[in-house]
Amino acid sequence: MKFVHIADMHFDSPFVNLSDRESMGDLKRLEQRKVFKKVIEYIKENKIEYLFIAGDLYEQQYIRKSTIEYINNLFKEIPQTKIYISPGNHDPNLKNSYYNKFKWNENVKIFGSEFEKIEEPEADIYGYGFNDFYCTDCKIQDLQIENKNKLNILVIHMTIDGANLEEKQYNSIPKKLLEEKGFDYVATGHIHKLDYNTYENQKIVYPGSTVALGFDELGKHGMIVGEIEKNLLNLKFIPLSETEFVEIKIDVTEILSNDELLEKINSIKIEKNQFAKIILVGKRNFEIDVYSLYKLIENMQIIKIKNKTKINYDLEKISKENTLRGLFAKRMLQKLNEENLTEEDINIIENAIEIGFQSLE
Repeated sequence: MKFVHIADMHFDSPFVNLSDRESMGDLKRLEQRKVFKKVIEYIKENKIEYLFIAGDLYEQQYIRKSTIEYINNLFKEIPQTKIYISPGNHDPNLKNSYYNKFKWNENVKIFGSEFEKIEEPEADIYGYGFNDFYCTDCKIQDLQIENKNKLNILVIHMTIDGANLEEKQYNSIPKKLLEEKGFDYVATGHIHKLDYNTYENQKIVYPGSTVALGFDELGKHGMIVGEIEKNLLNLKFIPLSETEFVEIKIDVTEILSNDELLEKINSIKIEKNQFAKIILVGKRNFEIDVYSLYKLIENMQIIKIKNKTKINYDLEKISKENTLRGLFAKRMLQKLNEENLTEEDINIIENAIEIGFQSLE
């Protein structure tokens, strides 16, 4: 049997922290629609029998009915494909969610908060869905495969081997326990990084987010396409995301002014399908005003600038001077050595040091 496996589409995500440039959220939401349509077109062209969506199809807090209708209309274009959805922590199967109050096409199966088995001619499909924004125990230890002679597939949103309290709130399942259950394929989601064919006979697969959602999701994003028989599993990853996020570091140690820095940024070559974050590093010789840079950057594909530079002053040495500069440096050193400073506190103090020394020149 042939299948497509996707997860973590996050339709109608607000993308509030993605960029300081306007309209980036609108562009990414448009890309989500285009990419999802590509999934459906691939299924039609290749006569794929099953579509597994392993959670976080949409954002419960922000999803619009028009987006749900768009998704469902695409499902109607593949009536011969059986669609299995396992709601996740961003799209839980709440009583007032669209999973419950919307009439989905008849080829769509949405799993609830108890394990359920659907018998298909080709396989037994098991599934589980979040019914809240957190899940600490799905009781997978009680789940038993009923017919081990058939193909057995599990569709579930989860964290493998959750190590900390936060991870354990998102349906953490021990990998060893899941492997012992004996599924021929586990279509899962939640981790936005692609994880397939990273070890021999891998059957627990994360396709990663279908569309890159931010700079913590570098590289290619798309879907898993599989063909499975008993004791035979062939998988391939197909990139779909139309844009890619990249990070570019600029060392400002030898740069002496904002104009010179701006010239350096504007000289960077970026591929047409890329969105870039500029990370400024090194020791700065001048006050860097990130928001002024945004107004003057020529390449609109640069959507974020992160200032990780350090001030280029030897405060210990200057503080020993018997001058006003020395007194100022001594006071600023005391500030920087205070306990429980946040990163924001340190940035404010360092900016004050720059401005202070400039005014004392």
